[in-house]
Amino acid sequence: MLTFVGLVTRVIGFFFRIFLSRAFGTEGIGIYHLIFPVFALCISLSAAGIETSLSRLTARYTSLGRPELAKVSFQMALLLSAGMSLICTALIQIFAHDIAVSALGDVRCEPLLKVMSYALPFASVHSCICGYSLGLKQTRIPGISQLAEQCTRVLGVYLLYTAAIQESGQAGIILAVCGLVIGEIAGAFYSIFAVRRILYTKKAAQKCSVSCYAGCLGDILKHAVPITANRISLNILQSIEVVSIPKCLMLYGFSRSAALSHYGILNGIAMPCILFPSAITNSISMMMLPTVAEIQAASQNRTLRQLIRKVSISCLLLGFFCTCGFLLTADFLGSFVFQSPEAASYIRVLAFICPFLYTNSTYISMLNGLGHTGLAFLINFTGLCIRIAGVFFLIPQTGISGYLTGLLSSQIFVFLASVRVLFRTVQRT
Repeated sequence: MLTFVGLVTRVIGFFFRIFLSRAFGTEGIGIYHLIFPVFALCISLSAAGIETSLSRLTARYTSLGRPELAKVSFQMALLLSAGMSLICTALIQIFAHDIAVSALGDVRCEPLLKVMSYALPFASVHSCICGYSLGLKQTRIPGISQLAEQCTRVLGVYLLYTAAIQESGQAGIILAVCGLVIGEIAGAFYSIFAVRRILYTKKAAQKCSVSCYAGCLGDILKHAVPITANRISLNILQSIEVVSIPKCLMLYGFSRSAALSHYGILNGIAMPCILFPSAITNSISMMMLPTVAEIQAASQNRTLRQLIRKVSISCLLLGFFCTCGFLLTADFLGSFVFQSPEAASYIRVLAFICPFLYTNSTYISMLNGLGHTGLAFLINFTGLCIRIAGVFFLIPQTGISGYLTGLLSSQIFVFLASVRVLFRTVQRT
């Protein structure tokens, strides 16, 4: 279910990016992508760690025959996540100008940040419902809500763009941010509708005391706080990376406009092409955390070893075939589809990270499911440091190829480190 929906949404997103590149230009896409580190940071603070914790606890309580605790955990996670998201929304509204100028280095990001902040409460609700559903191994809600979000987002941007062109003859990239908000609203409302049916069609849960709610909240915080701290640390590093790429390209010799254009081509065109097949591995990754947690709770060590082996072989084979495919089609995708020769050269270089990129997401999910959240953070942290080193030390000397070199090196490191940890875990069991 998740793979099918992921592939459909990637196809829609592929054509959507073609539309964005032609409607708003590569510089507009570059400005648009500058705000995403802020969005990701807010999601990490308000939802991501809570979703991961909820998914793991739901799988654990269900396997132990305590579904009422899973339901209470969902309620407490939803309350906690929604409250944090509202705080993030208020802070962005107040400090949008300072963030745009001081952190992102472009005052044009200020209105985009303010509009983007309205998506956070809906994203937090959507995230918690998806975490609860995945913990129950029910993929329909995450799958259909993702499809509803993507379709509504694309349709919303297209309608807003058409109206703006007819009204004034021009349209700004802020319309793409409005589409992001509309998509999150659609995904949240569908998720709320769907999860109510699950909650009310199940057998009535046992009544829980205040101490039960407090205990579930404590369990959520126990798992969510380190994961959230890890995500925030990684997002801060990613933000430094994203903001520094255009600046380092300017040190290489590009103008501000040219630097944003090349950044837009890299993150708005080339990387989405490379990430397109990851719809399959992302689906596997989403299911790995609750599955591994359940297997570990049941002490089924042989099953765990078989699962790791099968997932590793499948992801590596997919990555190898995708590398060959992108090398053969890079010119067609870059020059013909996106009308950008630079995109073709970026796709050709990025093709070599496919085997590692697709496998690493499942490995990190497995490590979190096994409770190795600290090691997962350390591996990701070191990988990001390698990428940032490429930004600061290689881009000023060799241009964007320096970043691509750092990116490939970081993915290889994450792969080897994850294999080592998983191998040692399997050997102990």
